Amino acid sequence: MKCLLVEDDQALARELIQALREGDWLVEHAENGQEADFLVRTEAYDTVILDVGLPDGEGTRWLSAWREDGIDLPVLILTARERWADKAAGFTAGADDYVTKPFEPAEVMFRLRALVRRSHGHAHPVLKVGELRLDTHTQHVTLAGRPVSITAQETRLLSYLMHAAPRVVSRSELSEHVYDRDHEPDSNVIDVQVSRLRRKLGAWRIATLRGQGYRLLAEEPSGA
Repeated sequence: MKCLLVEDDQALARELIQALREGDWLVEHAENGQEADFLVRTEAYDTVILDVGLPDGEGTRWLSAWREDGIDLPVLILTARERWADKAAGFTAGADDYVTKPFEPAEVMFRLRALVRRSHGHAHPVLKVGELRLDTHTQHVTLAGRPVSITAQETRLLSYLMHAAPRVVSRSELSEHVYDRDHEPDSNVIDVQVSRLRRKLGAWRIATLRGQGYRLLAEEPSGA
């Protein structure tokens, strides 16, 4: 999953970026609201971590503008303010969740995963598509109860397909959400990784729809 971190405290930003990347997130960092506003409107993200006290205005002001313009991606607010009135202002602006500083990076990770799951209609931390399971906390994959060994990049790709299932996911969407913007995949990288997942999970499980993209299937098509 791809996250935009909006935080002007460099030490805190470095700590969160490290924790997120160790958790297999793709992370981009903005130091102020104006930069974040540009990125949110021009790039594809699965979630945003937004600090309230930014150098160019309240984070809630930028958030309100995004919501007014129909930008509905999940937003987790960070703040050192503990008053309920401040928290209420964040939720009123359109925040989905709230973390008060100081906090443990692990708490942010758990909350982010929950936000992304719920935004895709998944309340449980274990994603299920047919006999396929992916634990979003541990990143462990099982098929019919048996563990499946896949790489970190294959896990990111599979996770995105499982969050989206049964929707068709285009190659461009996968490129935007699964791969780093500064290291976009070669034209055949996605095909190669999908092929590897098919060998490990069953060729029928990831269907290719010509000219549209990929769809993760829960059941084997009749006559396959």
